[in-house]
This record gives sequence, structure tokens and C-alpha cells, in this order.
Amino acid sequence: MAVGQNVLRKEGVEKLTGAARYIDDIALEGMLYGKTIRSPLARGLIKSISFDTDFDWSPITVCDWRDIPGENFVALIENDQPLLVARDVRHAEEPILLIAAESRTLVEEAASRIRIEYEELTPVLSIEESLDCREIIYGDDNVFKRFLIARGEVDEGINQGDLIIEGCYRVPHQEQLYIEPQGMIAIPTDTGMTVLGSMQCPYYVHKALKQLFNLSDEQAVVIQTMTGGGFGGKEEYPSMIACHAALLAHKAQRPVKIIYDRAEDIAATTKRHPGVIRHRTAVTRDGRLTASEIDIVLDGGAYVTLTPVVLSRAAIHALGPYRCENVRITARAVATNTPPNGAFRGFGAPQVAFAYEMQMEKIALRLGIDPLELRRINMLKEGDITATGQQLRWSVGSEDVLNAAVERSHFREKQEAIQIERASGDSRKRRGVGLSFFFHGAGFTGSGEAKMKARAGIEITDQGRARVLSSSTEIGQGTQTIFCQIVADELGIGFDDVEIEETDTSRVPDSGPTVASRTCMVVGRVIQLAAREIKEKIKRFAAELFGAPEIDLMEGRFVEGGKVLASFAEVAREYAAQNGKLKVESQYASPMGVEWDDDSYSGDAYPAFSWGAEVAEVEVDMDTFEVSVLKITTAQDIGRAIHPLLAAGQIEGGTLQAVGYGLTEELVWDQGRIVNRMLTNYIIPTSMDAPDMETVIVEKEYPHGPFGAKGVGELPMDGAAPAIAAAVLNATGAFVSEIPVTPERLMMIHEGTRRESNED
Repeated sequence: MAVGQNVLRKEGVEKLTGAARYIDDIALEGMLYGKTIRSPLARGLIKSISFDTDFDWSPITVCDWRDIPGENFVALIENDQPLLVARDVRHAEEPILLIAAESRTLVEEAASRIRIEYEELTPVLSIEESLDCREIIYGDDNVFKRFLIARGEVDEGINQGDLIIEGCYRVPHQEQLYIEPQGMIAIPTDTGMTVLGSMQCPYYVHKALKQLFNLSDEQAVVIQTMTGGGFGGKEEYPSMIACHAALLAHKAQRPVKIIYDRAEDIAATTKRHPGVIRHRTAVTRDGRLTASEIDIVLDGGAYVTLTPVVLSRAAIHALGPYRCENVRITARAVATNTPPNGAFRGFGAPQVAFAYEMQMEKIALRLGIDPLELRRINMLKEGDITATGQQLRWSVGSEDVLNAAVERSHFREKQEAIQIERASGDSRKRRGVGLSFFFHGAGFTGSGEAKMKARAGIEITDQGRARVLSSSTEIGQGTQTIFCQIVADELGIGFDDVEIEETDTSRVPDSGPTVASRTCMVVGRVIQLAAREIKEKIKRFAAELFGAPEIDLMEGRFVEGGKVLASFAEVAREYAAQNGKLKVESQYASPMGVEWDDDSYSGDAYPAFSWGAEVAEVEVDMDTFEVSVLKITTAQDIGRAIHPLLAAGQIEGGTLQAVGYGLTEELVWDQGRIVNRMLTNYIIPTSMDAPDMETVIVEKEYPHGPFGAKGVGELPMDGAAPAIAAAVLNATGAFVSEIPVTPERLMMIHEGTRRESNED
């Protein structure tokens, strides 16, 4: 069996030895180097563009919006974002011109010889300014998208409560900071355009290329190169840079490479949506939630991009993994004159998870109830109903993860030890312990998977090996490896007898984007079904070939009655000789009984949820207000772990990103431009900052996932920030309602808390 084993990664040797070729390692004959000329203004009008007449422009390719053969937009959810600005600038770093030359030195020199004159307009730079509507920059009220989720009778539920507790929580932008920056190469062909690059979603780029040049499916070819991380930042943005490279290549009729440096990547590309989340919760004195009103406002930036998807997930997860019969959740995303925000691991759920968990901490404080017990009183369990009216039928690991995290971390014992330590004196180094409890829907929301109709397949090679056909991308998370494990076990052959086709839109079907914790659970299931059909066809053929009706396939060999008849490869080659190439494609279908209503935004939001609980231990220096995370213990229910080591790596990596989200990562803005656009001043946790981590994988198998697997990639992002904030509260008495918990912010909160205490 390969499933459940820590087999060697399929692409591991290439990466380990340095043989792997990333996009900037690729050089083509006659290739030009491209560059984007961007606006320095957050909002304005282009008055004129001039080119230095003392400079030789003959070797420079220049493109503006008039060079676009198709329509001037990036194809996505809405067609509102231009590839190149014609006149109206809506955010700083917005692309205006493209230039290309034979060397990077020459292209930089050319860029310095271009002058653009603007008429500056008043920008809208915050959620508050956008809602105030003194400047309308989108529609009638600056609102990109709205959602309403309602269940029960909120007014009645409020009357049933003994207390009403309100809270307002603020969450920031966050940069994905993948190791490899954005990069693409475009190659003009006799029939169309081929693009190579670092990406998560080849068919997104394919769609954008088709509309740019009015191409057919066959004329646009997109090939993923080895990709050094994505985290959502390479979901939709690669369509922009791919089209830019392609436009230059089309005009020059030569290959063009565009690679962003780190500063440009941070300044211009999408980020996690910042937001303001307000809770109004009615509770009984014994801690039971009777009503919950939640208002979410996210900052979408200047264009829609993936904002509706992020807002949707934020709304659905806003109540958290808690039971409440009377709920009203309103969610809006507003436009601002800042670079568009987009996908980032968790996309919407980490924002609201911080809010709902800190609201639970506030409720516990007001009621004088232990935070752990408050969560146990209200936690969703199998058979319970969520805010959207979904009954939890499958794979509900809520109790398991909370119990595992508490027990493995010795949470109770540490609470008591900290109380004893606190009573012994006023230490300038204070320890604290806090917990969080969270869940995350796996796969697309609602009817998304049914509309996507993800396809994947298996073919048998001339050597009799199985080859996986899927556009799901390997971005470091182990896609290639787990797909091969699934196929190997379904076919009954060895892991080394399965290979992966190159991620090339001319060679693999559209499996949907590599996002939303859907790769293993959804696409893996489609691949498993395709392998199952292959197996049945080969078995029937082998039974006829050998006259053996009871034939079986085990460990890569056909056997009957204990007698080995032939290897899988031998039978597969004979099948091909008699019947032609054996290839099967399958399509995803939602499990029976999963129903969703887009109009009322109710029903089964996801076929399954993954569940998590986390305990954070911190130390706070009361002189500098620096917070050190000493240890994080996390328990996460991800269904069957196809590759336990890779799953643990996903959990630990996502948890460390969430530590940065909660503690250190803060973008500094000046008039709509990011000031700290380098690794020296945008502070992420390094290996030196990483806390000790203990990871517990809970396997509540999901019956409609491959071998019981469900989502893992997004879930780890949700828990660390609120757990750290709860631990800081435990250590200092300072209630944190805004992240990151920087020393400056914590000092202000603590001083305010101390003044309030003295006044009381």
C-alpha cells in the first residue's frame, strides 16, 4: 500500500539536486526581457506620455492598451480590471506601458527615459473612506459584493439571552511571500501563443490568453514550470503577467520573459483582504449562544478579482464551529484605490476566525467562564446545524481535535502553573497560554464544484505504466506524490509504476484551480474513479486473455488462485496492441444529498469540513512588549492522511504563516503605496522565530474523498493568530482586537487596560 505511507516525493530529487528548472532558469534563443511601467499615483488621469528623443528606441518594443488585439481586461469573475490603463488610474502600481529589450540593463535604461504626466485625483484609501462614499470609485456605493446569511429569529434569540456582548475586530493585509517571485515567458507560434510560467491555475491563464488574442482552445497553450510556492498569490495574478509577456511577444514576434523582483512583486500583486468584523452576541449566563449578529467588511482594493469568493467564505465561516439557532451575517466588500486584493491561504476564513475566537474570549471574560469550557458548551458536533442550515453528516472531528490539542499540550496543567507563577511576583517576563478552535470547508463553496465539473484522467503508457492526467499543479504541497499514491493503490500497482503528465493545457484536462483545499479531496477523487475504471477494463481483458474469470490484480501482478499469470505492464501492453491506447477521463460529481441554494445562500456549503484546535504558549517581555511564541500544539482533522509527512508539513507551514499574520506581518502604506516592500522590512517568521511545534493528525475519514481524505492546505492558516492573542491576554490581561500584535500595539492596549483598571 502506498496510501498512508511517507513515500519519496516525485519531484524531490530534482529539487534536492538543483536540477529543477524554474522560470528564470529558462533562456530561449532570441528572447527579450520585458518590464512593466506603472503608475506612482493611487488615483488619477493620464494626461500625456512622452519618450526621450535623445534615446534610440529602435531596439525597444513598446506596448500600450491600443496594442491589445482583443478586449482590454483580465478575464476572471468580472471583466473590470484592464491589462493596461487607457486613461483612468485606479491604484498605485497599475500597469500603463510594457517595454522589452534584449537585456535587462537596456530595458531599465529605456524605462528611465519615459515620462508620464498625470492629473491627480482624490484617492479612497481605507474601508472607512469607501463606506463614507464622499468619493465614488465603483458603482453607486463602492460595494463590490454583498452576502446575507440568515437563520432563525435573531430578535427572539437576543431576548432569550441574559447578556449582549459586542466586539469589533480588525485584520490586516498579508503578503503571500512565496520564495520564487512571479514570472512568465511568452512564445509566439504560427498558430497562436504559448506561455510558460510559475502558476497555480493554468486554465485561468488559458482563459485570459484566449480573450486577449481571440484564440481557440488549441491556439492558446499554457505550461506550468516548476513553481516555488503560491499560497493563493499565483492563483489569479499570473493571468496579468502572462498577458503582458504575451502582448510584447506578439508585437515583437520573439519570446519575451518578464520576472518581477521582490520589491515589484510585493508592491504590485494581490494580498490577503484586510477587514473589519463586528460581533453582537446574546448569551445565557451559563454560556450558551442564543443569537449572533455579525457584520463583515473587507477591502477588495481597486478591482473585483477574486473578492466575491473570499467574501463568500468569510461569511460562511463567520460564526465559527459553534452552534447558534439564530444568526444574521451580513458581508460586504468595498472598493479602495489600493492594489487589488485576492487569494491567500484560507481566503476569508483566517480573517473571521480571529474575530469569532476573540469574541469567544470576550464572552468568557464577561461571564467568568473558562474559555475551554465555553467552546465545549457551544461546539458543533455530528448532526448539528451550521449557520447556513447544513446538517453535519460526515467526518466531524470537532471533539477529537479539541480534546487532542488540550491533552497533548497539557493545557490545564500549564494554566495552573502560570497562575502559581503569577502569584509569586511581578515578573518582567510573563508567560501565557491560549487556545483556538476552528473549522474550514473543503472544496469550492456551494454549487461551485458542480459548475466547475473538474476533469482528470489516467492513461496507460507504451511501457505499461499508469500516467496521471490533471491540471492540478505541484506548488510544493505534494500534489504529484499523493496523486501517484492514490492511483497506485486503486490499481494495485507499485508507486514507482505511476507517473505524472506535464501540466500543459494541450495535454491535460481542466481539473479546476489548485485552490480551496480541493486538490486531494476533489481532484484526487476524480483520479481515483478514473483509475478504478482503468482497473476494471484491464481486469476484464486479462480474464478473457487468460481464461481466468476469478482473476485479481495485486501488487502489480494478475493472479488467480495464488498463481501469478502476468504483470500489470505486460497485460497493459497487450491491451494496447489489440485495442489501442487505454485512456479514461472522469468528472467530479457532488455526493448525493448535497444541496445548495445560491439565492438564499443556504444549504450544504461544503461536502465536508476539516477541523482544528490549537494551543499557543507565549512569553511577553513587559519592558519591550515583544511577544515570543514558545510552542504551538495543533490537532487537525483532515480525514485520511494520504502522505502523513507531507500533511504534517502542510500543517506546520501554514501554522507558521499564521504566526506571522498574528504577530509580525504588517504592510506600511503611504498614499496608497506600500513602503516596506523588501524582506528587510516586511517581517515574516524565519526558522529562528519558529516555535516548537507539536502536530497531531486526526483522521475522521470522509466517505466521498479518496481513501477517506479531505482538505488540509487551508485549515492551518486559521488557528494561530487567535491562539496567540488569547495567550497574550492570559499573560498580560490585554485584550487584543487587532492584529498583528506588534510591541507598539500591545503596549498601547496594555497601558489602556491598566488605566481602566486603576480608574475602576
